[in-house]
Amino acid sequence: MSGVITKVHPRIGALVPLTRPGWVEAGHHLLAGLELAVREVNDAGGIDGSPLELVVRDTAADPEKAAAAVDELAGLGVAALAGEYHSVVARAAAARADALGLPFLCSSAVLDGLTEQPTDWVARLPPAQSHGWRIYADFLLGAGHRRIAVATQPSVYWASGTRILGDHLAPRGGTVIELDMTTLAPDAVCDALVTHGATALLLLAGHPDPAVPIVKSVRRDPRLTDILIGAPAGQPEFAEWAALLSEEGTAIPFLRYLPERLTPLGTRVATTLRERLAEPPSFVAFEGYDTVAVLAQLLRSHGTDRARIAASWPRVAVDGTRGPIRFSRTPGIGVWQWTWPPVQVVDRDPEAPDRFRILHAVPDGPPPLS
Repeated sequence: MSGVITKVHPRIGALVPLTRPGWVEAGHHLLAGLELAVREVNDAGGIDGSPLELVVRDTAADPEKAAAAVDELAGLGVAALAGEYHSVVARAAAARADALGLPFLCSSAVLDGLTEQPTDWVARLPPAQSHGWRIYADFLLGAGHRRIAVATQPSVYWASGTRILGDHLAPRGGTVIELDMTTLAPDAVCDALVTHGATALLLLAGHPDPAVPIVKSVRRDPRLTDILIGAPAGQPEFAEWAALLSEEGTAIPFLRYLPERLTPLGTRVATTLRERLAEPPSFVAFEGYDTVAVLAQLLRSHGTDRARIAASWPRVAVDGTRGPIRFSRTPGIGVWQWTWPPVQVVDRDPEAPDRFRILHAVPDGPPPLS
């Protein structure tokens, strides 16, 4: 025996949608944020002198593929999991991480029921869907909309969104009209909107199909010039939306999780991410960066001990790109939750489609840590 102790490099597993049918553009932004934060951690000396390694696996929006990746990453010895954009995929990853005793910090998926039962192994950065979508519903009510149609597809995520909207709007005089996109063509959506007297149409459906054809049909129908098209799930956030729809994709309000002003860290990170992405970073890129910022602090405090990392969610205090990050238990949500990130309702400006207009903002969260 030589008595030489080999130092194990800390590793984080990253789940990211990088191929179709995953939302590839969102995946690239998420990965850019994760990778930039890892690079900065290592430029600053790593974790106790050891470089931090990011082990990336493509989920392709496939829950089974994600669950298999969690098994693989756990076997490779990662200290924690990060990432995922799609809620149904994150739910599968969270269930597997919980079963294996592997800490998972979900970067970008909002489904309230991320796990079937409460767990100490999983935490989440983005707001729960019920929180953000209620804010969106209040925005609709404030804009005078009471008869709201939703173009929806079969999915736990879309069904959850429809239920949240309906439960919040009904006591306030609002009505949700469901349009099933498995049976309706985009042109038929226009007829349904006229028949039901809807004043708003929400796109609770996939991008680019059928969301983009629906927008084109509605925008070109002279009967619907006054209807509001909305996209609470954030489809218009990414450059692909503007490229496919140009002016027709403007004035479509959506949710994003950014403050009106980034923190000084966020401003610096935004500049670097813009260079890496060759376009303005989305809120998803900031979520990726903040995920690694949190996990790096836990690794500095607890090394690669998975149980100690998971036990420390309630004691985390990190100044992120969008504000101070702390986790707590929230009624009805079984994971440790940042309560809450800032929430905005924004749209693309018809006068300049690459520019966003803030229509409504809720600056949540505790005061700065410093």
